[in-house]
Amino acid sequence: MTKLYSKKTTILLFILPALVLFIAILVAPIFASGFYSFFKWNGFGKKTFIGFDNYKELFTSESIGFLKALRNSLLLAFFSVFIQLPVSLGLALLLGKGRKGERAFLSIYFIPVLISTVVIGQLWLKIYNPSYGILNVILRSIGLDSLAKIWLGETSTALGAVFVPILWQYVGYHMLLMYAGVKSVPPEYREAAMIDGATEGQVNRYIVLPSIKPIIKISVIFAVTGSLKSFDLIYVLTNGGPLHATEVPSTLMINMLFLRNRYGMGSTIAFLLIILCFFFAILIGLAFREKEEV
Repeated sequence: MTKLYSKKTTILLFILPALVLFIAILVAPIFASGFYSFFKWNGFGKKTFIGFDNYKELFTSESIGFLKALRNSLLLAFFSVFIQLPVSLGLALLLGKGRKGERAFLSIYFIPVLISTVVIGQLWLKIYNPSYGILNVILRSIGLDSLAKIWLGETSTALGAVFVPILWQYVGYHMLLMYAGVKSVPPEYREAAMIDGATEGQVNRYIVLPSIKPIIKISVIFAVTGSLKSFDLIYVLTNGGPLHATEVPSTLMINMLFLRNRYGMGSTIAFLLIILCFFFAILIGLAFREKEEV
């Protein structure tokens, strides 16, 4: 009994530093954000308890624009799941068959993930530049001057122009996750199916995809929660403009905290983002579990 107790004590001592860091860096700030969301506070002076007024104002006030920002994030999540992930899956299936130059292609597709988001933002600012940007230059060179626009400066095009680099940047990330899953499928299964007359598409549909379903689930969770938390690239490209056309909850939160000095409202947005991320992660997990049971 003493030996068993000693083992438990040793295990606890080993995990204690990581546990303390986890609580201090992740858990405590979550509860702090939830606590401050019930106050009217500028971050320095006296706090005034206002209950759920911040939440009510967030969902009812048009001047804040939270619902529009949330809609933009959900729209990005939709495109991430139905455009970004299928492209990543297609590349993973293609490279997973053992193509020539497979490693080189993996490295090339993964490069955008490794590059700093600020650098990527600057790159796309040059691409979208209305005067010398490569996009407008190409359009003008082929006689489509009417399609050349101020891509990040017009409300009709800014949101789509921001989504493109976000989706492009993480295609390689999801591709690598799925590629690892594809390569883990035993080649004997493929060979047996091909001998039985299955086509490449049937092998992918009935053998490969069911085998990598857990990885697809993780990619969907990452894509959705990542879209809800999107900030850095949008901040570099437009900072939520023009006229809040590309506003997302994270940029709105920064606006509330540092420009309007509404620390309570900023904490409310932060806490709601955490709740939404957990909600969608659980929802996606349940959806995949139901499919597996069926």
